[in-house]
Amino acid sequence: MGSGTSVSCSITLNSVLTKEQKELYQNPEDIRKILNECKTIAIVGLSTDKQRASYFVASYMRSAGYRIIPVNPRADRIFGETCYPDLKSIPEPVDLVDIFRPSNDCLEILQEAIAIKTKAVWLQLKIINEEAAELARKAGLLVAMDCCIKMEHGRYCGGLHEAGMNTEIISAQRVHRYV
Repeated sequence: MGSGTSVSCSITLNSVLTKEQKELYQNPEDIRKILNECKTIAIVGLSTDKQRASYFVASYMRSAGYRIIPVNPRADRIFGETCYPDLKSIPEPVDLVDIFRPSNDCLEILQEAIAIKTKAVWLQLKIINEEAAELARKAGLLVAMDCCIKMEHGRYCGGLHEAGMNTEIISAQRVHRYV
């Protein structure tokens, strides 16, 4: 066993961003701040299909104590929560907008996120729109792009390291489970 990451266990290999883009949009300080401070998450593109990644991620985040607000114009309820057709229809404050939509939909979604005064936006793994991300950054929002909130939560707040994943985090503190 040497130092560094290996292909079999590193979770950082999933991103296609350049080193400079990773510094902007996968910044560990920003990710920690989002995970620690943003407790109400509107998930745009949350599916009713339990086999879809959006449903799985939302289910995990709910079990970790986050409030999930589904945004899906074709659904009435998910997890017993009212679904909204878009962000501007949500009648309460939203801390984080998590996006499970194609990259070309992101600019409009981020414009709505800015309009509702969310604190942060998260473009899920393989969803990359630099124009939209830069717009959000310039508006003062924290931005995560091309990474999975569930994986990052497991990395920074959960127990991925206990399952053998190289989280690139070394700590003497034990993780406290809330599930």
